[in-house]
Parts: sequence; structure tokens; C-alpha cells
Amino acid sequence: MIQLLTMLGAETTFDASTLVVDTNRVNRWEAPYDLVRTMRASIYVLGPLVSASGKAKVSLPGGCAWGPRPIDLHLMALERLGARIALEHGYINASARRLKGAEIVFPIASVGATAQTMMAAALAKGVTTIKNAALEPEVTELAKALVSAGAKIEDIGTPTLTITGVDEIQPFHYRVIPDRIEAGTFAAAAAATGGRVRIAHCSPSQLDAVLDALRLCGAEIESKDDHLDIKGPSQIEAMHLVTREYPGFPTDMQAQMMAVLTRANGISTVKDTIYPDRFTHVPELRRLGATIRLDGNLAVIAGVNSLEGAPVMATDIRASSALIIAALAAEGTTDISRVYHIDRGYEQIEKKLQRLGARIERVSA
Repeated sequence: MIQLLTMLGAETTFDASTLVVDTNRVNRWEAPYDLVRTMRASIYVLGPLVSASGKAKVSLPGGCAWGPRPIDLHLMALERLGARIALEHGYINASARRLKGAEIVFPIASVGATAQTMMAAALAKGVTTIKNAALEPEVTELAKALVSAGAKIEDIGTPTLTITGVDEIQPFHYRVIPDRIEAGTFAAAAAATGGRVRIAHCSPSQLDAVLDALRLCGAEIESKDDHLDIKGPSQIEAMHLVTREYPGFPTDMQAQMMAVLTRANGISTVKDTIYPDRFTHVPELRRLGATIRLDGNLAVIAGVNSLEGAPVMATDIRASSALIIAALAAEGTTDISRVYHIDRGYEQIEKKLQRLGARIERVSA
């Protein structure tokens, strides 16, 4: 993302976990294919560029290699705000003299489309209403960050957002919230290995669905305002899981939870209602000895007594962490290739796991 912002003309520095972005010299409005194909989040520059510069050219997104994740809701919302959209040669070309407020009703609560629309509407003329807005903490936090920069957004944290456009967004300082999916991943790792872990500097209240699932598996969990203690069970219990929009069980924890359930006592099921094709980790878990049957967007997992190390390949961020969890619980050595995926979602995950006693290292291929 820093590389993309730099290509647009922004100046950035990233030091000691603090990112400084200076957009005074932004003078370009194209997000090229070479960058966008590696990071789906690049699509987020589309709305801000159109709103602030009047035009944008953004490659159709790439990112993790699983299933179709269309951006039709992003484009629908921008068109409702008055942008002219054309798809040409793999690029989205958008333009507008100035976006205008409108009522936008999403048929599904989309995190990406809600965030995109909020950013675009912040500078639009008039009032924009977003109905069926996503409720994920990251969306709510983005709204708060925009408000701290001078945007006018009402009813933050509800399914209906009202945004009154302003003429200018001001510089701002903001502290990013803890990553709930990273915290959930370490909790799942503790459960899968029978470990005992304290996860500090997290927001347990944003993890209720994940912690409830782990408790059903037999984990003992005690949560406070900013940390949680988890003790994995001696025997993992089977359970049935369905992913939902927040505050339901997050699709971004589906793969990690499946890794836990591969060694459960009995038959478990995992159904993904958010991304029905998000099961590229299943063949790799099978290579470790898991017994998993797929039926559309439903995975049926018959728990096994033990997993065995094997060479496997990561296909996306969460598949990577699921394979690490399974490998930690498996007998023998597991080699995971294409680990560059995991670096887009976790910072030095191997070093954090080493401090917890895991025998894990990163090696050059």
C-alpha cells in the first residue's frame, strides 16, 4: 500500500510502527496492474481519488487466489454518487466533476463497499445515506478516523450511516485498533496445541464469536478489557460453525478454525456463507492427514488422532496461518511454501510463535 501511495505522489515514512503519509504532492491517479494484482486492497484508492481529484484509473483487483469477489457494489455506489464508470482493458476508469450525495442501499453488508463509499462520500456535495452498512470494527474505526479528519458522519456503528460532505479533509493523527484476526489466530493456535497463552494489547470484545467457538471446542478462556488468557483443551471437541457478517463468526477465521477441528473428537462442519469458494486450504490440510469432505460451501471434518508433517503450499493469508496452526499440532516437520502471503496479514509471525516455544523458522527457498 505504501508503494502504491508513493506511485500516486504521496511521501511516506514508516518507522517504529508509525506510518506518516504526506499527500500534498499527489499528482497521479492511476493504480497499475502490477501492484493491484498482488493486493486486492488497492481498490480502496478508487473512491478517494475520484472524490479528491475528479478522476481515477485503477486496475481490476487481484489478491488472494480463491473464488470470485466482485466489486460491483463499489462501482454501483460510486455511480450513485455521480461518478462515470467505464471498464476498459482491465482497468476501471472513473471520473466526476464533483460527487453528489445519494441514498445507497447495499443488498449485502459489504465491508469493502461500505468503506469505499464512506471515503468517497466524505467530500461529496450534499448528504449520503448508506443503508445496510457493514458493522465490522474496521469499518467503524475508519468512520471515526474520517471524523477526526473533519468528515461529518452520523450513526457510526449502526447499519445506517449518514454522511454530510465537506469541502476538505484535514491532516489527522490516529492510532490503529488491534488486529482481531491476528489475535484470533494465536488463540486458535493455543487451542490446537493444548498450549497456554496470554494475548496482550487486543480487544476481546471484538472476538466474542471466535472465543465462543473455541470454548465449545473445550478451551478455557478468560478475557479482560485489553487481553485474554487461553488454555487449550487436552481433547478438542467437535462443533458446527457458520461464518456470518460481524458480529458473527468471521470468514477470516474460518481456515484457522478448520485447522483446530482437524483433530477434534467427532464430526465437525464449517459453512462459509460469506465467501463460498474460500476452501483452498482444504487440499493442503488433507496432505497433513486431515479428513475433510467438501460439499459446496460446507466442509465436513472427521477429526483424526494426529496429523503428520508434509510439504504444503499456502494460497492466501488465512490459509497460510491455518497451515501453520496445523503444522504446530502435527508430528514431524512441515515445509510451507509461498509464505509471502502471510506477510500481508501478520507481522513476523514466526518470531512471535518462537517466543511461545514453537519450533518454527523462515528459510530461503
